[in-house]
Amino acid sequence: MLLSKKSQQGQILLIVILVMVVSLTVGLSVVTRTITNVRTSQEEQASQQAFSAAEAGIEKIISSNQTTLEAQLPNDASYQTSITTASGTAFLVNNGNTIVKDDGIDVWLSTYPNYSSPFSPSSSGSVTVYWSNSSDVCDASPSLNTKAALEIVILSGTSPANATVRHVPVDPCSSRAAINNFTHPVSTGGTVQGKTFGHSYTVTGITNGLLMRVIPVYASTTLAVSGNGTALPSQGQIIQSVGTSGGTQRKIVVYKGYPKVPVEFFPFLLFSPQ
Repeated sequence: MLLSKKSQQGQILLIVILVMVVSLTVGLSVVTRTITNVRTSQEEQASQQAFSAAEAGIEKIISSNQTTLEAQLPNDASYQTSITTASGTAFLVNNGNTIVKDDGIDVWLSTYPNYSSPFSPSSSGSVTVYWSNSSDVCDASPSLNTKAALEIVILSGTSPANATVRHVPVDPCSSRAAINNFTHPVSTGGTVQGKTFGHSYTVTGITNGLLMRVIPVYASTTLAVSGNGTALPSQGQIIQSVGTSGGTQRKIVVYKGYPKVPVEFFPFLLFSPQ
């Protein structure tokens, strides 16, 4: 049976509509992908410009001897940068960054760089050290052991010339302490500047404290210290810079600590457990 001319025209119209729908779908897909790629490129460019602006702010404030600084840069970029002192009655050591196993870090109990105003609170001088996470574990295998012990070394005296050294090794793991003879048990941890620690140990009887070196043993860890009501001196500077480009912001935080005291100040410091 032959189709009528009107029926043929209806089929042609339907085919044309289908072709238009397919073409429109493909076209919209291409346009959408193009817009997405352009937007991604613009966001990446803005992110890089914001990061570069934040870096520029850090370089500028270090050389300017100012505590706050902000500036408008070309290409609609800007930065806001500030410097704060790492000090107080309790704070994160190394700005909360991990202290590498067997390396250690210095906590200043006197004023850098001339060792003035040694740590001597009116009450029994004490400093509490916080470390480890609740998820850290003791294990006989070194590769599985994630809980750090500490060797705390206190340098005390009215000046470095007549200083004495005291070593306080502590270990939260009873199985290891039975072998290495470190002090055990230790106290439970606490929270310092929003970070929770699994363990703590209070070093008492500090008179004319000049410097304290804390060395993680067996595993790397983060640290915090507290003067137990007595403010500790400056440990360095925390530089925070926020770069902005368009609607994108990038933030950089740099910790600028004081140079590490030479190991010659700490006789018999090296300890290498098996």
